Amino acid sequence: MHTEHDWITTPITADILRGALDLEHTAHGVLPHRLPARARAQCADGQLAMAESQPSGVRLVFRSRATAIELDTLPTKRDYVGAPPRPEGLYDLLVDGRLAGQSSVSGGNILTIDLTTGSTESRPGPVGTLRFTELPDGVKDIEIWLPHNETTELVALRTDAPTEPAPDRGRKVWLHHGSSISHGSNAASPTTTWPALAASLGGVELINLGLGGSALLDPFTARTLRDTPADLISVKIGINLVNADLMRLRAFGPAVHGFLDTIREGHPSVPLLVLSPVLCPMHEDTPGPSAPDFGDLGSGRLQFRAMGDPAERASGKLTLGVIREELARIVEQRAAEDPNLHYLDGRELYGDADTAELPLPDQIHPDAATHRRMGERFAKLAFAADGAFGATVGSRGA
Repeated sequence: MHTEHDWITTPITADILRGALDLEHTAHGVLPHRLPARARAQCADGQLAMAESQPSGVRLVFRSRATAIELDTLPTKRDYVGAPPRPEGLYDLLVDGRLAGQSSVSGGNILTIDLTTGSTESRPGPVGTLRFTELPDGVKDIEIWLPHNETTELVALRTDAPTEPAPDRGRKVWLHHGSSISHGSNAASPTTTWPALAASLGGVELINLGLGGSALLDPFTARTLRDTPADLISVKIGINLVNADLMRLRAFGPAVHGFLDTIREGHPSVPLLVLSPVLCPMHEDTPGPSAPDFGDLGSGRLQFRAMGDPAERASGKLTLGVIREELARIVEQRAAEDPNLHYLDGRELYGDADTAELPLPDQIHPDAATHRRMGERFAKLAFAADGAFGATVGSRGA
């Protein structure tokens, strides 16, 4: 299988992996996690387990003269009952910071999900191999971004020349937490989720804690943010709280304060940006929960609808409008004693003027073009000289 090259195998260890907070050793290799083991042990929710093991923002980074690369992986692919097969997860290859190739891995485990009952069934599958060839000769920095939406065990890395960890370029680390929108739902590839695009434009290193369906002000997530070294931090709060109909206004305000308090225990003066939800017309004034509409599932279209009643706001049920007002109030109150705390209305990234041109395909999640727009807008707003992160962009210590 490898006769055309003299392959060199490089152990997959933390020194060539970025964006993961934990590496679990498995029977096949290593599984990157975006939440540490202690946090994972505090919640048995299957949605969270699936989301945090999907390596959004996780990438192999090394330096080499290699012109050919092979990466053996064991993906876990999702199959939804009654829906067409999902596209295979995409790997992005960057050479010296520029996209140089894209590919997928066949094989892997299959997780079959029945959305109507919530049941799941797992079927094991074989390890697959990703290949990139005809890379330019000469020493170069190589990045392989793992699929943002496909759990991926890393089995073996082979190159036709020796590798070494890429040098630390001194770029600041941006730690971001949010929902499936930050996770990258419906983005075209792992480097084109809106946080990955914004990080590239801002010249920073991304750690993406966007967790599909799981931005729920969980204390273990706050502690993870507290304990993760970072130069810049942002938290995007709101849509999942409405989706899940998780709490009422009385609980929301203190929960936000507690979440921010915990982050500040580990990062007392790091620029901290609170983002409110992007526009989602169905939940602007109507509470959750959100419910799937399976009418077009056979054609690959899953839609969502709001199940609440606008009148329920009087009893404290949350809408996106209510959440934005409360987040703005909380940040204004806290900023009096915390000059490094900032607020950004999510509608600055995707708002009323965008809906006609770029409607949300399923009523909640942006499409690939909207991810690009959101990433460009975030970079312009947050990393500009007068933005929340503007005075700190560039190299550490700059």
